Amino acid sequence: MNHKHRKTLHTLFAHPEPANLAAADLEGLLSDLGAEIHERNGAKFSVTLNGHTASFHHAHHSLPKDEVRAVRKFMETAGIDPERDFPL
Repeated sequence: MNHKHRKTLHTLFAHPEPANLAAADLEGLLSDLGAEIHERNGAKFSVTLNGHTASFHHAHHSLPKDEVRAVRKFMETAGIDPERDFPL
């Protein structure tokens, strides 16, 4: 995992939720983690990671905080722990 994706992962799990996480950075991170990303109807996409699947909304700029929480919960469910798996 490159430094930019590692930083994005740690930002995603930071408290409080970041208000400036770019959607493109998140998609790059998910791809780097080995997730399968599929476009869906409208502005949605589905992500499959470690056997878990979730749908998210394409944000034009930064992700809303509720979307950040949803992605964080999905990644935790998929077994991603930034401190354990990808320390800074």
